[in-house]
Amino acid sequence: MQELDVIIIGGGPIGIACGLEAKKQGLSYLIIEKGPIVNSLFNYPINMQFFSSSEKLEIDEIPFISKEAKPKRNEALEYYRRIVTSNQLQIHLFEKVLEVEKENNSFKIQTDKANYTGKHVIVATGFYDLPNKINVPGEDLPKVSHYYKDPHFYASQKLAVVGASNSAIDAALECYRKGAEVTLIIRGPEVGQRVKYWVRPDIINRIEEGSIKAYYNSEVKEIKPTYLTIATPDGDMELENDFVLALTGYMPNFEFLEKLGIALSQDEKRLPSYNPETMETNVEGLYLAGVICGGMETHKWFIENSRIHAPIIVNSIKEKLQLAVQN
Repeated sequence: MQELDVIIIGGGPIGIACGLEAKKQGLSYLIIEKGPIVNSLFNYPINMQFFSSSEKLEIDEIPFISKEAKPKRNEALEYYRRIVTSNQLQIHLFEKVLEVEKENNSFKIQTDKANYTGKHVIVATGFYDLPNKINVPGEDLPKVSHYYKDPHFYASQKLAVVGASNSAIDAALECYRKGAEVTLIIRGPEVGQRVKYWVRPDIINRIEEGSIKAYYNSEVKEIKPTYLTIATPDGDMELENDFVLALTGYMPNFEFLEKLGIALSQDEKRLPSYNPETMETNVEGLYLAGVICGGMETHKWFIENSRIHAPIIVNSIKEKLQLAVQN
């Protein structure tokens, strides 16, 4: 089995950027992605529009042309797919990494399809795989989802949307405009301050005019097949309900990081240990790239500010390989 210079776990924008950089610098590499190309973006809502402008989503200075200044999901899928295919990147899709073990100076990687050996590993798996649960009775009912795709599904239905950030607000507005009876349940006193600046006034206006009902400083207590119970400042209330979208954010797979031997901070941030000058973790030869570097601070890293991780990491790996040859 050929030992690769680097194996990249995760085929999102930053994983692709790492693959491009590795190829450009003459390293042997492989990207392993458990789903399709840019799996997380594929699972975004079909009408999702990015907060970032198109030039800030570019990788390796490859132009991203979009119809509007801020591109939508389908444009991003096309952009990153063309990068992978046009550059003939070495990427294995629909292949899930099961185990990563370090033996001496090599990493042994087992997937559900094959085994690989690499001198270095880059983890660029993002944080969209595991939702933050609200942990209430009934959360496992079929009517409850932690992911939102298409507003048409909720037309003419009583829909409760839990959350106050971009994903929740986008879903509430889209479903309202497709004919859903939308209720927002917000734990804090207002719509999130990080909501896209062109969207936030829209949701506030819809709430103020009564088109969308909002309960602030409120939480879901229990979900039943035909209703849900919420705790409000005025006491508990029962709301008739057909579907619940619990869009309360997502988190990295910390269990996977810990199995790799990566140290995590013991506070609520769960920040992984790495050297910001090289992106190398406390495990020699193991690197982190992209939004996963922020732990629970999932608003800290985005595509636009973590693109720089790719050249930083590949330069570090190349220096290590050169030193190994010299010694």
